[in-house]
Amino acid sequence: MLRMKTDGISTLAINDNHFFWTGNAAAFHALYPLAQEPQRLGCYLLLCADPAGGQVTIDNSQVHLDRSGIICIKPNSVASIHLHSGSVICFTEDFFSLRYNSNVLYQFSFLAKEPGSFIPLPGPILAKWRQLTGLMQQEFHSRYKGADRVLRSYLNILLCMLDQCCSAETLAEKNNSRDEKIRSFEQLLETHYKVHKTPSFYASQLHITTNYLNKLCQQCKHISSGELIRKRVTIEAQRLLYHTGLSVAEIADTLGFESASYFATFFKKNTGIPPERFRKRE
Repeated sequence: MLRMKTDGISTLAINDNHFFWTGNAAAFHALYPLAQEPQRLGCYLLLCADPAGGQVTIDNSQVHLDRSGIICIKPNSVASIHLHSGSVICFTEDFFSLRYNSNVLYQFSFLAKEPGSFIPLPGPILAKWRQLTGLMQQEFHSRYKGADRVLRSYLNILLCMLDQCCSAETLAEKNNSRDEKIRSFEQLLETHYKVHKTPSFYASQLHITTNYLNKLCQQCKHISSGELIRKRVTIEAQRLLYHTGLSVAEIADTLGFESASYFATFFKKNTGIPPERFRKRE
């Protein structure tokens, strides 16, 4: 992994789009000690935690690892990781997509959860997870030709296991065409939220009407498309206020606002407090 600055936030990025790594907590922190500081992630992280396994901070939320289960941290999240025990899997979408096309990854329902959502694993599933990750680590360290194909197969099995641990309602809906549109909207939003903040832009990119996009968002997310856009911009603003020393004016410019006052009004309307007070909070 490479460490660089993006908008003032240190980034754990990768110089290999087909990146994959797995190991235990001690090996992870030995290899990536900077992960204990707030970093913007350049890949997916699956953390398998044991009781008293540590703490993870993702954006403004803290997750205490006091029981067995999985935390999935998605790319572009700002996270600090203190993992005392357990295992870690890091992978990029491109690594997985070399065998399973890119649309498949987004069909896993647990990826639609809020970043850092804890997924508890029942005892038998946890035992199977540990067995599979142990085999995966052996394959990873073997470095023989063709090992990546086996690693992708193991990874696919683990992702399917997590999917099965999610609610039956979510699983029943995940292949719905409307959910595919929402996933596409969220992917576009991740790319363009700094420049395009109106639903009409995303509707045109998806070749649907703005009203239909709003209807889909209400059905699948229970909020409007405009609210989803504002939520994404607000999350990024909170990250920059919390993790960087950029001024409010600089953050406003970074996020594509016409002025600092317009940004401050937007932020207060969506969080209830001015940006300066958010930055100074305990």
